[in-house]
Amino acid sequence: MGHYWEVFLAFFIPGIVGYGGGPATIPLIEYEVVTRYGWLSVEEFGELLAIGNSLPGPIATKMAGIIGFGVAGIPGLVIALFATVAPSLIVMIGLLRLIYRYKDSPKVKRISAMVKPTVAVLLAILAMQFFTSSFSSSGWLHSLILMIGSFLLLEKVKLHPAIVILISLLYGSIILS
Repeated sequence: MGHYWEVFLAFFIPGIVGYGGGPATIPLIEYEVVTRYGWLSVEEFGELLAIGNSLPGPIATKMAGIIGFGVAGIPGLVIALFATVAPSLIVMIGLLRLIYRYKDSPKVKRISAMVKPTVAVLLAILAMQFFTSSFSSSGWLHSLILMIGSFLLLEKVKLHPAIVILISLLYGSIILS
């Protein structure tokens, strides 16, 4: 029973404090599942994030479902999904009238604008952790090939990110295995 509670907390807490949606909650989820509970390594979390980003739908719920299932089976999947959507659901139900009344308020818009740099810093820290982990596990050469190749395919060739992720996964499975 304690394991289910940990799964719930690992996804409920990021949902509460992760103002800004999926991108804001990813570093918080990473902290919970990698650092706090040790369910995944940084490398595994990075791979899961890459695969999750190639699939349609919100990233936080996809990651919650996969991690929850891996930790505690079907009940873990259900608990993690509920924990991920529960904060938003509670706020939407409880504060819908208030939100609707003040949605165009300049003060609310300023507060939202102030949160964006914090989200950017959290994502930058997560990216640095992935780069450091990639360099130490795969080596500088392979990491640079993947980064430069991904950049060129995304920015110059304009390939869809899912295709770039698949190409990177193939490179990793063929060259790095």
